[in-house]
Amino acid sequence: MSTSSTFARTAFAAALLIAGMAAAHAAAPMAKTSAPGYYRMMLGDVEVTALSDGTHVMDANELLDPGKAQTIQQSLKAADLPPAYEWSFNGYLVNTGSKLVLIDTGAGNFMGSDLGKLAGRIKAAGYSPEQIDEIYLTHMHLDHLGGLVAADGKPVFPNATVRAGKADADFWLSKAQRDKAPADAQSFFDIAQKALGPYVKSGHFKPIAADGEVVPGIRSMSLSGHTPGHTGYVIESKGQKLLVWGDTLHVQAVQFAHPDVVIKFDSDSASAEKVRERVLADAAKNGYLVAGAHVSFPGIGHVATDGAGYRWLPVSYAEIH
Repeated sequence: MSTSSTFARTAFAAALLIAGMAAAHAAAPMAKTSAPGYYRMMLGDVEVTALSDGTHVMDANELLDPGKAQTIQQSLKAADLPPAYEWSFNGYLVNTGSKLVLIDTGAGNFMGSDLGKLAGRIKAAGYSPEQIDEIYLTHMHLDHLGGLVAADGKPVFPNATVRAGKADADFWLSKAQRDKAPADAQSFFDIAQKALGPYVKSGHFKPIAADGEVVPGIRSMSLSGHTPGHTGYVIESKGQKLLVWGDTLHVQAVQFAHPDVVIKFDSDSASAEKVRERVLADAAKNGYLVAGAHVSFPGIGHVATDGAGYRWLPVSYAEIH
């Protein structure tokens, strides 16, 4: 056999092998998973870890003020978003160096399989639910406290003390309030009472009666309106400040530019609007960081003035060195 013939056959075999490898690689199944949803940053000497409980499709047209329909549509279009899109559901884990504090617990088993991932994300971030010392609820809606209990009703955070605004506790844990609520709202009370039940029974639930320090470096701030006891938490270290504001704002594509647009989940829409205007103005003026439960994950950034409204400036991604 000639040298040229041998070379030709070898080259043909190599080409077949390469083609086969390429075909096998192209046919590999799609993973269809995302990286574990956590983002970590330092705030002075305090470690803050944003945790995603998942994302869930919500329709802004159905939830926001129908009297502002044109404003809503224009804002969503400018952000290249359809009315029904995936909202973020965020919680925040704060390690002060002496306390491990979780702010909001996600939806747990109460809103379907899209959500309820927060406990797993805590583990992915290098901690365990058993390590949590304190849990601060911004309010008692199911997507913020549902993660307190497992499907069997047992506490997910057995060693934690849970705190929330007293006005929220007086409202959502009240049988009288539950019984006089509209029938389609009574499940919100039922879930709050089920999720907090084990902690109340064990003496691990401690309402927050007034604004003030809850642990060194973290203080509560009343933001009532969205719910009667809606509460923010201010974290400060070495001159740096972060306000975890819960549901002060829901739809970033609309409500930063138009804070007057309200959402149907508010207990008192007028008060919630005033709180939103006040917090946005203060954050823009003083330049501190804010973190929102439904701002696109990780939900941490700054607020800047923009004409008659505001705009969102998300944190620039950075590794911790």
